Amino acid sequence: MPAISRPILAFFRSTARRYFRRQFHAVRARNLERFTHPGRPLIVYANHGSWWDPMVSVLLAAERMSERRHYAPMDADALKRYVILRSIGIFPVEMHTARGAAQFLRTGKAILESGGVLWVTPQGRFADPRQRPLDFKPGLAALAAKVEGGCTLLPLAIEYPFWDERLPETLLHFGEPVHVAPGEQDIQLKLESALLVAMDELKTVAIARDPRAFTTLRQGSAGAGGFYALGKRLAALLGRRPYIAEHTPLPEAPE
Repeated sequence: MPAISRPILAFFRSTARRYFRRQFHAVRARNLERFTHPGRPLIVYANHGSWWDPMVSVLLAAERMSERRHYAPMDADALKRYVILRSIGIFPVEMHTARGAAQFLRTGKAILESGGVLWVTPQGRFADPRQRPLDFKPGLAALAAKVEGGCTLLPLAIEYPFWDERLPETLLHFGEPVHVAPGEQDIQLKLESALLVAMDELKTVAIARDPRAFTTLRQGSAGAGGFYALGKRLAALLGRRPYIAEHTPLPEAPE
């Protein structure tokens, strides 16, 4: 079992909140009620389009499930360059080897059966969210079938589109949970299909550019900043009207 340092984890969670506040206009999520611990082992699996994806998992865990321990696999060679990540639940897996597959299954099973939450990007590489097919690696399905008592897998679709502001949005959409029984067969297709549905649903609402379709988890920076923002503030003050930082004020999203 990977050891988690509470002080280092607290630091990373604080860093994630700060990063998203500075680098994004907002973090918005759909179907957040699905992100709950179901009383059985839980795996959250997502498409992998960006460096930001692991930070998304840190933020979601901190905001909505901070009482549980969260873990994720990472390529062993890459983890050597970021050793500190071991202290927040990241564990090494050798890619493209039988020993690496055994590592993932052994550690993942121990995490799930101990009550931890496992986060996985089963594509095993960066891939554009429009790319089809998803081409999952086989490890996720193999792990799900080995968990005693069965497990729940929750698909998470992620996009980072630009809407009307200088900074992009982080958009998250939880799909329908997939429940897997011990020893169940033909899981891979079921898992890929559930994530594809979630990704297509997110694409539709992302195109609509309406924050009311989401719950706003974190509000970030808005407006152009700098001298332009200062001029807008002065104009609002002199004109006795409210200052609006956004380039295009959007309808209020539910909290």
